[in-house]
Amino acid sequence: MSRTERLFQLMQAMRRLPSPVTAATLAQETGVSERTLYRDIGSLRGLGAVIDGEAGYGFTLIEDPHLPPLSFDEDELEALVLGLREVEALADPALAHAARNALAKLRARLPERQAHQLRHAVLTAHRFSPPAEPTIDAARLRCACREERHIRFDYRDAQGAATQREVKPLSLLLLDNSHCLIAWCLLRADYRTFRLDRMVGMEVLETSFRPERVPMLRGFMARMEAERSSCAIRM
Repeated sequence: MSRTERLFQLMQAMRRLPSPVTAATLAQETGVSERTLYRDIGSLRGLGAVIDGEAGYGFTLIEDPHLPPLSFDEDELEALVLGLREVEALADPALAHAARNALAKLRARLPERQAHQLRHAVLTAHRFSPPAEPTIDAARLRCACREERHIRFDYRDAQGAATQREVKPLSLLLLDNSHCLIAWCLLRADYRTFRLDRMVGMEVLETSFRPERVPMLRGFMARMEAERSSCAIRM
């Protein structure tokens, strides 16, 4: 882990954990000795971070006082918990871990009354039949989508026929209990959806399609809406 990544992780830990956070806890979170942790605290302060506390008492990251505190009503809190629990239940391991971290950060930054409501939320999510496990690295695929880079992979369809595809990855979705990729397929010269559990040997290529991703995704969504409207009219 680079020093920059470690300092970022330290900032995130102080946001997520209840304050004040002891040096021992922060050192464990960032995987360094307490001596290194104190140097990192000094580095963050030197970069402008306002961190209250000292050795033996714990540390608190002071957020910008000009920003209003987070505030949600009961239904908004329930919606947040339900959404994050759904991601935790359905997503790949990296995204599920991110959902747990997001919930912990939210709980740590809320006023005590709302943090209590968050801990005792009425709604939650659970799937007895989880989606099929992706056979490629979903985190790398998300990165390729964000960076707007072509990917290449072997794909086996429902009939077992295998083809190699190069595509422009646009978005990921959960469809019929399967993780799927929406993409522009160069082989078919059209939009296609691919199940992540049927993709193997994915390569992220240097070829960029920036800034096409957002307009192409809008085109796909417009087509889906038109097809849905057409079906409704025929009915």
